[in-house]
Amino acid sequence: MKIYIETIPHDKQRYPTVGDYFIDLLKTLVIRVSNLSNRNREFLVALHELIEAKLVRNAGISIETIDQFDKEHPGTEDYEPGDDPAAPYYREHQFAASIERLMCWALGEDWNEYEKEVDSLFAKKE
Repeated sequence: MKIYIETIPHDKQRYPTVGDYFIDLLKTLVIRVSNLSNRNREFLVALHELIEAKLVRNAGISIETIDQFDKEHPGTEDYEPGDDPAAPYYREHQFAASIERLMCWALGEDWNEYEKEVDSLFAKKE
């Protein structure tokens, strides 16, 4: 198993999202997180993506299916595709978000401030 996690400028994401994952040609799980105001917040997004990626793989949901749904239902300040009950990865996204919230508390981050920063990136034009 090989996992590569990196932070990148938000406008370099494959589509409007703050966290993304895919399998590259070398079979590496690549997780890309938009640059945020601190490493704790970047870690939280990466942790969410790592958990979600494991759960969707375990459930047999392809990354292509997720990408297609996300591109057809782009995120906004008030909407994240994985929060839509119609999302093929809804259950996995919700579980990852629960762990993300717990880790946010453990790191001493303010969830509301963290969420506000993440949501603000969806308001930016790509």
